[in-house]
Amino acid sequence: MVAQFGSFDYVPETKENLDWAELLTLDFSLYSTAEGRKQLADRLIYAVREKGFFYVKNFNISQEREKLKYKPEGLEQGKFNGYVPAGRRVIDTESGLRDRVEIYNIPSAIQRRLPQVHPPVVEENIKVVEEFARSLHSEVLDPLFVLLAIALELPEDHFTNIHRYEVKSEDHLRYMKYSKYTPEESAKLKTWSYGHTDLGSFTLLFRQPVAGLQIRYHSTNEWKWVKPQDATLTVNACDALQFLTGGYVKSTVHRVAVPPPDQRHVDRLGLLYFSRPHNDVVLSTVKESPVLQREGYTQNEFEKSGNKVPTMEEWTFAKQSWQRQKGYRGPEDRTATILPGFKEQIYA
Repeated sequence: MVAQFGSFDYVPETKENLDWAELLTLDFSLYSTAEGRKQLADRLIYAVREKGFFYVKNFNISQEREKLKYKPEGLEQGKFNGYVPAGRRVIDTESGLRDRVEIYNIPSAIQRRLPQVHPPVVEENIKVVEEFARSLHSEVLDPLFVLLAIALELPEDHFTNIHRYEVKSEDHLRYMKYSKYTPEESAKLKTWSYGHTDLGSFTLLFRQPVAGLQIRYHSTNEWKWVKPQDATLTVNACDALQFLTGGYVKSTVHRVAVPPPDQRHVDRLGLLYFSRPHNDVVLSTVKESPVLQREGYTQNEFEKSGNKVPTMEEWTFAKQSWQRQKGYRGPEDRTATILPGFKEQIYA
């Protein structure tokens, strides 16, 4: 059982009539039987191919929040564990307004063996943080990877074998704060963060009542709001799974929009967990999947172009270095070939 820190008073949900995304929910109470796992696997593969985002409920973990600080060395080179300060990026060129996003990343246990200074509040609770992260693996991520393997007709341990918590990866827990803008500033903004994809396997987002998260539908490119659901995690598929499945699983574009009028007076807090394959995993398309073979998803972008397929570590630091650039992203640097064979981009 994960230790408890006490209660948190959530901001009331918006009463605005927003264009909410229609997302599936995976009920993990069905996971204990083979029939239930097959049903969940079918729902999962539909979700990650059609919308890319979905909810998970009945996963046996409570939801908590804290705020922390301390900046890592090498932020511009893609290092991301520790404190990432706000104001590194201009989000409106006319007014010069900068982002107000503060981040604190806590790496997985294996990464914490490397030298890193944490503030006392983190050091004092690091065992609780690790217990929580391990629970996310055992109660949420491992079942999702098993379900994905079932859906692709692979051995059930195929993806869990490359996402073991005790093996070195760039997994991390993130505390996030979007500080509010004044009404005059908000009127000049459309988004609080640009559209992007996450670079790992699955991202887990704990309930966030301040509306802001939007996803872009794969089929229509429409932006839809993601509604906070009680007692659920919001989950999205990411770049590594797209590479490993030759594009069969789609990494989902998402952004944080300016909240609706009745929530613009408060800060937006978030707790997330980013799951990534082991650092040494080569992100080649899985050749053993009968589903991918039948459907013709046999090569990812690197393989199609004849370029070297990166390891997860190489992909992580290539994309993080590009994402951590300071300043305004003008038309000339909203796209970039961050590794030979792959062009990254920012979405409106």
